[in-house]
Amino acid sequence: MNAEPRYNDIYYKCTTSHSQIIDAVQDDVISLHDLPSPIDWQTLFGNTYPVEVEIGFGKGRFLLEASKQFPQINYIGVERAQKYVEITRERFEKYMRHFSIDRNSGIFENVRLAWTDANYFLTRYVPDESVQAYHIYFPDPWPKARQQKRRILRNKDFLSAITRTLTLNDGKLYVVTDFAEYFSEIQERLAQLNKLKSIPLNLNGYEHIATNFEMKYRLEGRKIYRAVYEKL
Repeated sequence: MNAEPRYNDIYYKCTTSHSQIIDAVQDDVISLHDLPSPIDWQTLFGNTYPVEVEIGFGKGRFLLEASKQFPQINYIGVERAQKYVEITRERFEKYMRHFSIDRNSGIFENVRLAWTDANYFLTRYVPDESVQAYHIYFPDPWPKARQQKRRILRNKDFLSAITRTLTLNDGKLYVVTDFAEYFSEIQERLAQLNKLKSIPLNLNGYEHIATNFEMKYRLEGRKIYRAVYEKL
């Protein structure tokens, strides 16, 4: 059995034909295939703010809170499940309705949603040394032995793309999971990358922003494992 899945053009042709870049609050939707490869972040966001990427944004709580608290950072969330893309769009819309915020106020103009496969997006569309931080929170652990090859942090192309696209010296990778065995594997695999080093948790970073999964798991009494890596 292969230790990791095989991704190729045939696989991506079947799984990414729908790929879109979506404005979180406006009605703007762009086919990912209509954008240049690599993407020009300045053109996409209309500014020169640093860019951070969340892989698998789920119900979008982190994206909403982070983009609200740090308006001078551009956030792009990547999610392959359409239902979570729709849930996240609705989350932003509900927030704006609840607080009577006009769509043209400028709030959340620093957020885009990428409905596509994360490995496809990173390896083909993200420019070299252009991402200030990656956020990977509660990635699917695929606990059964026959499924573990699907773990995203087991994919060598994906890990290579992260190290290639992080900014020099200060580019960071944030990882959080509740699955102890997967966390140990993540640490082992990232330790093999000579371009990343583990650094102490920064209490001034993102630890205060919990995802929906983290809020749920803490209520259940599960232990949360987190790590931060920095590009050398």
